[in-house]
Amino acid sequence: MPDFSVENSLGLQEKAAIAGVDEVGRGPLAGPVTAAALVINRTRSLGALSVLIDDSKRLSASRRTALAPVIQTIATVGLGWASREEIDRLNILGATMLAMRRAVEQLTMRLEGPVDFALIDGNRDPGLACPSRTVVKGDGLSLSIAAASIVAKVARDRAMADLAARHPGYGWERNAGYGTAEHLAALDRLGPTPEHRRSFAPVWAAAKKFDGTL
Repeated sequence: MPDFSVENSLGLQEKAAIAGVDEVGRGPLAGPVTAAALVINRTRSLGALSVLIDDSKRLSASRRTALAPVIQTIATVGLGWASREEIDRLNILGATMLAMRRAVEQLTMRLEGPVDFALIDGNRDPGLACPSRTVVKGDGLSLSIAAASIVAKVARDRAMADLAARHPGYGWERNAGYGTAEHLAALDRLGPTPEHRRSFAPVWAAAKKFDGTL
């Protein structure tokens, strides 16, 4: 289970603004990539919440949905997005790094002060304006990163449900844009929407089939 061991290893004061940063949405065929950056108030007692927060991939959708608003009562949160157009222009890695930078920028504005240090899930440094460290599998180690993973996942799932209402038939309210059998069958039947990532092979192939959509 994640805890504050990584945060405490930095040797900073308990009141230091240590941000956890994580992203969701690198793999889907459609929609944006989303990042969350948050600073948990570590001077507060988290009680049972500290044992409920985990890597978002280990939690059910209902548990994530229930936890996200509670996390926002004990943390300052910033969200960052990179659009489908930016994913196709920059590639998914570049767009993910952009979303992370935007999340930290929004967090900084909401803190009304600097982020003292950022812990970033994974092994890629997005080039933040503050000191940072990458943490491989950080969402299973750092409570701050795990909390960010939950907030990012819930925010993106809601965005994909909204997009599903505008583009019915692909099941985005269920698959969040991932390449499930349902989604791939709809892509072959209906063709790509403006929210589909043209730089991803299945979408490129479908666009080629539906002349004029590339």
